[in-house]
Amino acid sequence: MNSTRITGDDTSRVSLCVGCSVAALLIGVALYFALAAHALTKETTGFGPNRPVPSDAILRSRLKPDQYRVTRQNGTETAFQNEYWNNVRPGIYVDVITGEPLFCSLDKFDGGTGRPTFTKPISKDLIAEKDDNSYDMHRIEVRAKRSDAHLGHLVADSTSSTGHRYAVNSAALRFIPTDSMQHQGYAAFLSLVTQVAQNSDVGTGAAKSR
Repeated sequence: MNSTRITGDDTSRVSLCVGCSVAALLIGVALYFALAAHALTKETTGFGPNRPVPSDAILRSRLKPDQYRVTRQNGTETAFQNEYWNNVRPGIYVDVITGEPLFCSLDKFDGGTGRPTFTKPISKDLIAEKDDNSYDMHRIEVRAKRSDAHLGHLVADSTSSTGHRYAVNSAALRFIPTDSMQHQGYAAFLSLVTQVAQNSDVGTGAAKSR
């Protein structure tokens, strides 16, 4: 009667095959998650005018609870206890839902609201204004036109250079500092942030030449 004898070499070959299979599987899984992460980063950074607004289900999973409450349920965050109320870094503020540029740091000022306050948006075409009669008072609500995200309110303000202020919730915004704008797809908007510095340099140069 013939019998099959399993040698040490056979066991080594089996172990090697199993090890290679496991390694290939792990590499495949790692590549899948890397590609998925890259796709998500590409989807959520920069601004694409033809990129569709994410569905409510996607927003519920992607946004933080406070971001969803503010942008989709017209919530208001606590004054002086939010991310950008005292942010003084140069850059732009974009819609947290679509990434669309909405406000520039050069137009940000301390309006005493405890929330990010701006004299004007980057473009009024990006903003929708609606009557808000909630809480037994009349106000002008400000929303992002494309995503319909609730941003905050437009209020008359004599201390503002435009005579009014846009008081916006930090949770409705994402801040892009100037040193990250090109990498994140906002190179076309760098001139908005640097134009004052450039004008100052020109003025200084002219003064020195006199």
